[in-house]
Amino acid sequence: MDQDKLSGLTDIERKILWLACWTVHNANHLRAKDDVKVGGHQASCASMTAIMTALYFHTLRPEDRIAVKPHASPVFHAIQYLVGNQTREKLENFRGFGGAQSYPSRTKDVDDVDFSTGSVGLGVAITAFSSIIQDYIAAKPWATDRKLGRMIALVGDAELDEGNIYECLQEGWKHDLRNCWWIIDYNRQSLDGVVREGLWERIEAIFGAFGWEVVRLKHGVLQRAAFEEPGGDKLRDWIDTCPNQLYSALTYQGGAAWRDRLMNDIGDQSDVSALLDRRSDEELSDLMNNLGGHCLKTITDAFDAIDHDKPTCFLAYTIKGWGTPLAGHKDNHAGLMNKAQMAEFQTKMGVPEGQEWDHFAGLDNVEAARALIENAPFFADGTRRFSAPVVEAPGPIWLDDDKLSTQAGFGKILDKIAQSDSPIAERIITTSPDVTVSTNLGPWVNRRGLFARDEQADTFRDQKIPSTQKWAFSREGQHIELGIAEMNLFLALGAAGLSHSLYGERLLPIGTVYDPFVARGLDALNYACYQDARFMIVGTPSGVTLAPEGGAHQSIGSQLIGISQDGLTSFEPAFLDELSVIMDWSFDYMQRDGEGDPDERTWLRDETGGSVYLRLTTRPIEQPPRRRDDEAFKRGVIDGAYWWREPGPNTDLVIAYQGCVAPEAIEAAGRIANDRRDTAVLAVTSADRLTAGWFAAQRARRRGQLDASSHADRLMAQVPRHAAIVTVTDGHPATLGWLGAVVGHRNIPLGVEHFGQTGTVSDLYRHFGIDTDSIVTAAQNLIPGKPIRQFREVV
Repeated sequence: MDQDKLSGLTDIERKILWLACWTVHNANHLRAKDDVKVGGHQASCASMTAIMTALYFHTLRPEDRIAVKPHASPVFHAIQYLVGNQTREKLENFRGFGGAQSYPSRTKDVDDVDFSTGSVGLGVAITAFSSIIQDYIAAKPWATDRKLGRMIALVGDAELDEGNIYECLQEGWKHDLRNCWWIIDYNRQSLDGVVREGLWERIEAIFGAFGWEVVRLKHGVLQRAAFEEPGGDKLRDWIDTCPNQLYSALTYQGGAAWRDRLMNDIGDQSDVSALLDRRSDEELSDLMNNLGGHCLKTITDAFDAIDHDKPTCFLAYTIKGWGTPLAGHKDNHAGLMNKAQMAEFQTKMGVPEGQEWDHFAGLDNVEAARALIENAPFFADGTRRFSAPVVEAPGPIWLDDDKLSTQAGFGKILDKIAQSDSPIAERIITTSPDVTVSTNLGPWVNRRGLFARDEQADTFRDQKIPSTQKWAFSREGQHIELGIAEMNLFLALGAAGLSHSLYGERLLPIGTVYDPFVARGLDALNYACYQDARFMIVGTPSGVTLAPEGGAHQSIGSQLIGISQDGLTSFEPAFLDELSVIMDWSFDYMQRDGEGDPDERTWLRDETGGSVYLRLTTRPIEQPPRRRDDEAFKRGVIDGAYWWREPGPNTDLVIAYQGCVAPEAIEAAGRIANDRRDTAVLAVTSADRLTAGWFAAQRARRRGQLDASSHADRLMAQVPRHAAIVTVTDGHPATLGWLGAVVGHRNIPLGVEHFGQTGTVSDLYRHFGIDTDSIVTAAQNLIPGKPIRQFREVV
């Protein structure tokens, strides 16, 4: 790199450091009158300034994608401000309502965020899965020819405590990961203190074991030059063996403390004494702080030297708070410079008062810096958000089985799509954490194959060993095989679900997992939804219907996850025709990208689109008469509920069910009808959509739109006020227990509240009180009148 460019980069680095620290200081100062401490991690972001300067203004190209570590967000926003992608108003309102976000956000920030970060570790790992998805798209004949980019993560060293990092490393090794850089900010400090000695050795060993190249950036140009002087070898040995806590403490104390310690430890050797004596205290401090992660030339040289696509880990030694008065102090994680320190820092940075937001105030080489900013390759094409055309769904795929489970029905619907040449068939990508076959993805995989960049034959088939599975890998494959790690599942779905925005190609990702283990990947699920990734997750089997497996394989609260998770619409169909309607609607919903105005019929923001969660079961159920031409039925399924048996003016009781307890609910209604008139049955397909619409309509009424009425409002308005409701589901009773509150009906919610055990479905339903007898008994206790006779079906 020529000296003029290096000088310009150095100026930009100083400006970015200033803007980042000023943004945090300004936001805290403006809100001090409200006794609000905004925070902002001045020390944490300072350690990444040189690395991010080198990346954004030297190394990155438009096709690259980057996940910025959470606490470096002020640096990211400062860079975006310099290039015109961020506004002063947003920075002045940093961490405030409507301002620049505390951690980079694809959905909340206006600047060019590739991957949201915030939940540590996840922003790192998604870059690996995004690289795999990039390779997947590039292998397909329908894909537009685009340059392959590098997927880059800026990683805090404390993030390496997160277990999902290592799950991801193993999965990346299995999939021959490439074009992925992780740059570790090795400042050796975490929130609560200083990291343990020797961590760098473990980092290098682990990454090396999984096939990564490891590049250590430990010493900057000043240190390497000093090492060439007489006595320099002894100085290097001292630096390399100095405990982390001591190095941090001396950094905070400054040049005089460095000199005293070095003289005491190695200064009795004349050549070392002379090396130290040639430098003032300030120069000595600069030398000892000149670690590789703060040296632009060291960093850019290391980046430029990578001439391959092998995954690469850069272990960049840094000092937390570098360049600020907070540097090195163990308590500086959320530290903020006080007004006096900030004034001194402003003088040091050469920024005149009143020009704090100026792009070039205080720079030594304005023209070089301006040229680098204006000509940075990464920003040459503007913001890098793509879009992709909507892939039309073929319409509901109907099944004619008289008795089948929803899990089996899901597999048959996908199999029918796999057999077709419809546009949607080539855009579906499936994945599963080692439960592909047991969640009924097997037929899809048999027809569409598994993906790998290099072909891998199915040895069992080649050896003519009978098998129902065709387990061959090729570039044409449409299933990504994952190991048993649900965090990886949701990270893969998140990466694939952003393909239209990151790569301009539409994918329709579908993942399957045993329903109780949705919770094992919940952090990554939430992370994927926060980014507005689009996918379908199928949790199956669900409830206690996987009875012989015992409590560890039975789900209780997953329905409540579906209700509460933003960006995710959940359904739990009981019957195959419901499932057909839901899947067809979901393929369209996953691709919507509207403005979010609610549909005043349901008060749901369906035009915004989102991801979909299907809670299915392996319990076979007898199917009702064909309803495929009934538009009211199909609309009710999507809205969240429809009347299986409508209420009348004399209705005393409504039985509302969701999911595979339909036979119990319907049979109970039949028994009760012998002694009570007009017993109604409400088939709920989505408690999530019912509650969302109900809450939204209430908000509209509070805002003055008094005629706002949700689907739940209209359904319950049909029920006489004297009637009572029994709700039942194979899951937590709170899923439907709110229905009585819509209009004010008495309500008994039945469901599962405790861990199950082994047994039959009948055993467990009876144990948890969600069998037919229990429903009838609950009704008897809720409505007055003569006892309800417990007629049972004669088998």
